[in-house]
Amino acid sequence: MSSTIEELTINYEEGDLLVVKELDKEVLTKGAWTTIIFRYQQWDNKKDDYGPEKYMIRRYRKMNGEYRAQSKFNISSPDQARKIIATLTKWLEDAE
Repeated sequence: MSSTIEELTINYEEGDLLVVKELDKEVLTKGAWTTIIFRYQQWDNKKDDYGPEKYMIRRYRKMNGEYRAQSKFNISSPDQARKIIATLTKWLEDAE
């Protein structure tokens, strides 16, 4: 559990191996409900190396002084990320 936003991470170890390696994170919203987008890589046993970069959006809720993961959305590919960006850009332009 984490008591501050700065402590929140998706790094995950199994034994001595860092299976999920967080590369970067951006806090999108702060407060009792916090939203963070992470850039990460996952260990690929077949290649004995980390795979391609991936992205995940996670929502956390602060309860009793601790942040708890409530939901997550994995962006499965660079193509999906580009489509999300393009759609949001279009919608924002349409709203102006």
